[in-house]
Amino acid sequence: MNYRKKPLEEIPEENTAIWACTNDECNGWMRDNFSFEHAPECPLCHSPMARSMKMLPQLLNSNGDLKSLKKGISIT
Repeated sequence: MNYRKKPLEEIPEENTAIWACTNDECNGWMRDNFSFEHAPECPLCHSPMARSMKMLPQLLNSNGDLKSLKKGISIT
């Protein structure tokens, strides 16, 4: 009964900047435009991360540049 299944729509991919964990035992990575830090640490193992590129499906981050957001609470 698989003949009635609609063909899946192909999702366009693009070469995307990512941060990849430098620890060989960890598979952690994140998209650069979704990270809060200019040089993040791995959220899984807390090792430093290195900038890299990866073919990923296109995603639009509607929050803009997350690295420019102020951290903490302003006390006046």
